[in-house]
Amino acid sequence: MTKPLRVALLGCGTVGSQVLRLIAEQADDLTARIGRPVEVAGVAVRRPDHHPDVPAHLLTTDAQALVTREDVDLVVEVIGGIEPARTLLLAAIGAGKSVVSANKALLADDGVALHAAAAEAGVDLYYEAAVAGAIPLLRPLRESLAGDQIRRVVGIVNGTTNYILSRMAETGAGFAEALAEATDLGYAEADPTADVDGFDAAAKAAILASLAFHTPVTAADVHREGISSITATDVARAAEIGCTVKLLAICERVGNGTTDTVAVRVHPAMIPTTHPLAAVGGAFNAVFVEAEAAGQLMFYGQGAGGEPTASAVLGDLVAVARNRLAGASGQGPTGYAKLAVRPIAETPTRYHVSLDVADKPGVLATVAQEFARHEVSISTVRQDGHGDAATLVIVTHSAPDAALSATIAALRDMAAVRAVTSVLRVEGLS
Repeated sequence: MTKPLRVALLGCGTVGSQVLRLIAEQADDLTARIGRPVEVAGVAVRRPDHHPDVPAHLLTTDAQALVTREDVDLVVEVIGGIEPARTLLLAAIGAGKSVVSANKALLADDGVALHAAAAEAGVDLYYEAAVAGAIPLLRPLRESLAGDQIRRVVGIVNGTTNYILSRMAETGAGFAEALAEATDLGYAEADPTADVDGFDAAAKAAILASLAFHTPVTAADVHREGISSITATDVARAAEIGCTVKLLAICERVGNGTTDTVAVRVHPAMIPTTHPLAAVGGAFNAVFVEAEAAGQLMFYGQGAGGEPTASAVLGDLVAVARNRLAGASGQGPTGYAKLAVRPIAETPTRYHVSLDVADKPGVLATVAQEFARHEVSISTVRQDGHGDAATLVIVTHSAPDAALSATIAALRDMAAVRAVTSVLRVEGLS
């Protein structure tokens, strides 16, 4: 009961430093909850001189040696990226260590291989912190809802983009201005590509879909669009029809039970202001889950940041430590369903389209005929302005994305259409 469980920590940046702090500050509580003390065996970093607050005897640049040391029981990985994280985690698992990771990119890319290695070694691989920070989400999908069939998971899973879009809606600012504000406040990285181009959200969507639908899904399976093309006019147009713009991760099980497929996509969309996700502002995250028996569930909270993410890491640390003391490993995800991933072209969606058009008789009829030619039904249409400032704003009914894309391509070639000024998907409208 007194022999400590020894933890190797890979990375000591924003999240890792908070993990280290919480392990020290909550030492007594962790001992009581686990049944044995937790002790940090070492901290692997690239530049030890950048971590003056970490005891020097814990610091090492040899991560490979640290994760395979005989006196290490558990490995916590918060360095991110694919390599060297993949090599280090496979080495740790091969050496019989249970692993806690916050690495969304790696789990979305190589989750199947990592889980297979963990199962063969009889150890745990937990990664609650990889999606939505402090929000308890993955374990409910994997365990609490294991007896149900999940039909849909829709969420705001990137705090940076949500902050940007929230500020655009609140102040009327353009994308560049809102991004600059997010960068100044530390919500956006110096290179915001992973966030604003949707890569971060796509990795998280792949993890969510894999767990929800018992089907291996990788980031490459996820249709991805970012928010850099969203304008202040787009946000204003959304408000005019009672909507707001959010970057959504949408994971759906589509079908009648015998030929189901999985559709996974990340893109900006207009959603009604009455939808629970519409009220999620700032850098917060929220995920809406629809299950057949449980109905609608919503998970909300801080989706990023050192301390919130460290909270999720420690939750996993307690779980895998308890399993280790019990001589068992927890239930990993199941991929038995092996559902096919439906391409975006076949996925039904709705569009909000703004067209800069010539203000003359017959233009609306010509435009409507183009929609009809591609079997896309129009829900609403209105004209704003006159003369050279005439704009048609069209909202469609649901249709295969390929049909909508073909319609937009045809509109761009029409003489009466000076420009297709905006195209946004619409979610949640009846």
